Amino acid sequence: MADSHGPSGSAGDGAGDEEVPVSGEVVPDKFSSDEVFQRIVADADHEITSGARELFFSALAGGFAITITLLVYASMVPKTESKILAAMLYPIGFIYIIIGGYQLYTENTLPPVALTLERLASIPALLRHWGIVAAGNFAGGAIGAIVLAYGGVFSPEAATVAADLATKGVYETSNLELFFKGAFAGLIVAGVVWMNFAARDTITRLAVVYLAFLCIPLANLFHVVVSFTEAVYLMLVGDLGFLLAMTDFVIPVMLGNTVGGVVLVTIVNYYQTTEDRLATARFEHVRRLSVREWLLGNLAGRSYVPLVDTVEDFVRDPESYRVLVPIANPRTESGLVELACTLASTRKKGTVHVAHVVQAPKQSKAADDRRQRERIVEESSTQLEDIERIGERYDVTFETSTIVSHRSFEEVFDRANRTRPDLVLMNWEKHGLWASARAERPLAELTNQLPADFLVVKDRGGDCSRMLVPTAGGPASDLSAEIARGLREATGGEITLLHVADPGQQEAGEAFLSEWAEGHDLADATRIVDDSGDIEGVIEREAADHTMVMLGATEQGILARLVTDSLHLNVVDDVDSTVLLTERETDRSFTERLFGAGRRNK
Repeated sequence: MADSHGPSGSAGDGAGDEEVPVSGEVVPDKFSSDEVFQRIVADADHEITSGARELFFSALAGGFAITITLLVYASMVPKTESKILAAMLYPIGFIYIIIGGYQLYTENTLPPVALTLERLASIPALLRHWGIVAAGNFAGGAIGAIVLAYGGVFSPEAATVAADLATKGVYETSNLELFFKGAFAGLIVAGVVWMNFAARDTITRLAVVYLAFLCIPLANLFHVVVSFTEAVYLMLVGDLGFLLAMTDFVIPVMLGNTVGGVVLVTIVNYYQTTEDRLATARFEHVRRLSVREWLLGNLAGRSYVPLVDTVEDFVRDPESYRVLVPIANPRTESGLVELACTLASTRKKGTVHVAHVVQAPKQSKAADDRRQRERIVEESSTQLEDIERIGERYDVTFETSTIVSHRSFEEVFDRANRTRPDLVLMNWEKHGLWASARAERPLAELTNQLPADFLVVKDRGGDCSRMLVPTAGGPASDLSAEIARGLREATGGEITLLHVADPGQQEAGEAFLSEWAEGHDLADATRIVDDSGDIEGVIEREAADHTMVMLGATEQGILARLVTDSLHLNVVDDVDSTVLLTERETDRSFTERLFGAGRRNK
C-alpha cells in the first residue's frame, strides 16, 4: 500500500459538509454519480463494521416499524373503494425506517454490496451483515404481527383484509410471479437508497421515499419484510403453515428483492461510475482485499479495509527479524518501544515497526471528513517523532505508520497477517487496545489463530536486571526462554528459572527443570524448584526478588483471556515487577479454522 497522509475528498452527509468553493467556481446543484457512490461507500463502512447487537436491534426496530405499514393499509382498504386512497399511507413505515436510520434488509442490497464490489469488504462479511439484518427485520415483523393478531388493534373488517393479503401471496400468486414482483420492489428500494444519498435535504428525501414506496401497493408488488409480517399474521389467525409460508411466499419474494436490488440497481450504478470513483473517497490508495480474502473473508485473512493505513508495501527480507509494536498512545508507550528495540538489536537484521492505532468514531461526521482524517494522521506523525528518536539509539531498522479505523484491537491481527512479523509486542492496560475489541468473528477464533509470537507487557519500569522465568514446558515457555536470552545478551541481566511441581515431586521437578534449561541454552541460569503445588503463590513470592517476570500462555491462551477479561493470574496485579505474558504463534489448518471449536485444546 502506498504511503499516504490520509485519503482526500469528503463523504459528508449533506451540503454543509462540502468544501467551500473558490470564488467564481460553479457550484453544481446535484452530486455526480461518482460523488454519490463515494457517499454510499462511506456509509457502508459504518454499517458493515457494526457489532451484531447494534445491527440486530436496529433491524428489529425496522421490522416492527413495518407493522405500521400493514396496520394503516389494512385499515384504509375497508374505508374506501379507491385503491389509490387506500395506499396513501402505505409508505409510512418505510419513512420511519429510512429517515430514522433503522436497518432494512432491502436497503442493504446497495451500500454493503458497493463496498464488497470494491473489494473493501469480503463476501462473508456481506452475508453476515445480511443475515443479521434479515433476522432482526423478521423478528420485529413477527412481534408486530403478534400484537396485531391478539392486541385488538384491527377492526373486524381490517383483520379480514390483513389475512387476505397473505392469502393472495401464498395461494393466488405463483413463485415465479412473486420473484419478479419482488425484483421490481427490490429495484425500487435500492433506487430509493441511491437517490437518498444523491439528495441534499430532508424534504427531498422524504418526497422520494414516499413516492417510491407508494408504487409497491399500487403496482401490486411484494416487499419481503411486509410479506413476512403478513404471513405470520395469517399463521396466527388462520391455518397457514410456516413451511408453506416460507417456500411459497417469503423466500421467492426475498430472492426477488435481493436480485432486483443487487443486479438491477447496485451493479448497474456501479459500472456507470468512472474508474476514479474512489480517487477522492476515504479509501484512496488502500490495498483492496485479495481475491482469496474477498471470497473467504477471515478464513483467508482480512475481511475489511481500515479508513487510513499509512504502511508502505515492502519486500520481506527472509533473514530479518521483525518486531511489530501496535500502540494507542505514543506519549505513554515509549517503554514498550524501548523493549522492542532492545530485543531486535540482538538479531543480525532486527527491524522494529511501530503502528499507531487510532480508533475513529463509528457514527461521527468527523470520521467521514477528509480534513479531519488528515489532521489525525498529521498529529499521529508528530507524536511518533519522539518514538522515532528511540529507534535511532539502537542498531535496528525502524519504521512507523498510522492506522485509523472503527476497529482497533482487530487491526493488530490484520496488520500482523499482512506483514508477518516474528514478534508482536503489545502493552496491557485496562483501557488499552482490547477495550474496543469488536471482532467480526468470535474473539476465541481471533485470538487463537495467531499470525506471530505475541508478547504482552505489563510495564512497571522495564528493568530486566533480574528476570524470573516460570516454566512447566510448552511452546509459550519456549518463547519466554527466547525473550529472556535476548534481554540477557542485550543488558547483561540475570535469569532465574522456576518450576512448581506437584506435592512430593521435588526430585522429578528438579530433573525436569535441569533438562529444560539445557535444551533452551539456559544451563547457567539459577534454578528454583518448589513442590508445594501453589503456582501463583510461589511465583508471587519469588517475584519479590526480581524485576521482571515472564508468564507463558496455557489452555485457552493469554490473549483470549485478556480480551474476554477472564485472566485469573492474580500475580499480574499483585507483584511490583514488570510482567511479560508470552504466547507462541499458532498454526491451525484451514479445516481446523473452518470446523474447529475456535479455541486451543487443553
